[in-house]
Amino acid sequence: MSKADIGLIGLAVMGQNLVLNMNDHGFKVAVFNRTVSTVDEFINGNAKGTEVVGAHSVEELVGMLKRPRRVMLLVKAGQAVDDFIEKLIPHLEAGDIIIDGGNSNYQDTMRRTAYVEAKGLLYIGTGVSGGEEGARHGPSIMPGGSPAAWPHVKPIFQAVAAKVEDGSPCCDWVGENGAGHFIKMVHNGIEYGDMQLICESYDLMKNALGMSADEMHQVFAEWNKGKLDSYLIEITRDILGFKDEDGEPIVEKILDTAGQKGTGKWTGISALEMGIPLTLIMEAVLSRSLSALKDERVAASKVLSGPTVQFDGDKAAFVDDIREALYASKIISYTQGYMLMRAAAAEYNWNLNYGGIALMWRGGCIIRSVFLGKIKEAFDKNPELSNLLLDPYFKEQVEAAQAAWRRVVAKAVEMGISVPAMSSALAFFDGYRRERLPANLLQAQRDYFGAHTYERVDRPRGQFFHTNWTGHGGDVTARTYVA
Repeated sequence: MSKADIGLIGLAVMGQNLVLNMNDHGFKVAVFNRTVSTVDEFINGNAKGTEVVGAHSVEELVGMLKRPRRVMLLVKAGQAVDDFIEKLIPHLEAGDIIIDGGNSNYQDTMRRTAYVEAKGLLYIGTGVSGGEEGARHGPSIMPGGSPAAWPHVKPIFQAVAAKVEDGSPCCDWVGENGAGHFIKMVHNGIEYGDMQLICESYDLMKNALGMSADEMHQVFAEWNKGKLDSYLIEITRDILGFKDEDGEPIVEKILDTAGQKGTGKWTGISALEMGIPLTLIMEAVLSRSLSALKDERVAASKVLSGPTVQFDGDKAAFVDDIREALYASKIISYTQGYMLMRAAAAEYNWNLNYGGIALMWRGGCIIRSVFLGKIKEAFDKNPELSNLLLDPYFKEQVEAAQAAWRRVVAKAVEMGISVPAMSSALAFFDGYRRERLPANLLQAQRDYFGAHTYERVDRPRGQFFHTNWTGHGGDVTARTYVA
């Protein structure tokens, strides 16, 4: 029997679909699952008639593979990945490759890369986005880890990845150690932001304008034909048009408590650690947390009151304003995401291809959209672009949307409808474009109560001063540091 090109451990939905995708592209795949009966069910079920072969142990799986052996894990992030690495190592030889395709924390991937390389093996931590459908027909794949491993997996990954219009695969090498999983994490954070912005738009149309699900279905269908054309707008259109058995929109029967698996939270934690103002994505994460307080919110709704303002303006014009506010806020979300990637690249010495990352997200993944093509164009024109808002296209779009954006946020506040993502995006924009912020007063306060020192506008940067504000303090100052 001929040897398999790659082995895959973990036959849940993503694993099974990715295996069938690889098989479709002419690669022979050997599979294993911790619950061994799942292997036989898959081989005799969905994989029947394919070249896929099943193994009943890790040792048997490794024995089925061509050298260098490539073993991909699609198991739950965390301890399960470490457990399988330990099970694999005794059966592998120098130059063999372990691939983690799950949603692992990038810091775990950095640790695992160093550990596996110390054993003479190679390691890849790769983000895989696109859900069940993407895994089967073409996901976005974001690999990082041991650079020497990339040539050995590139033909497989690029063959099975989604393709954009010119045939370019939505997969390329991201960078060393944890870079691939970091980029996937940022992707998921941006996904949180996009979803929250769409939910706020829906909330405004429903509760400020009193629009029906059918009317909103039509609006999202129209939006999906223009600059907001994207997978998430497309599925929102479909959701709003979907009826339950009684003919009523099913979306209104779904309990308003959102779940989350942690990648959005990780994005926010990374931003805090690196000092990047990732305000929109953090508001999106916290909005899910607020939604989970269902019982408390029900009780509070009976006690706390807000304004009872009726919308008496031009509804069609306001829907256009919402579209502009959504687009401007989306620009801010991606701007902040790219700021975080740039900070991580400096922190970990990654040479990230920012335009290439936009291309990887252009197809296959959850945030795929026409918009990402504009980001790639921006970095193609200026690879050293420090901030998306400084690109001529995005600067022009935000400035053109600004009046509508402000009207939407103001009206939402007036009517008591919370729009945390849209309003935080606007606050970031207003802060970023100001030459001088009130942090001078904040720094004076820090110096007053903690002798934390300050810099002066009339002296060179890097010189620090302390004032004895009360006359009772001394000349000793706190150590200067940046958190």
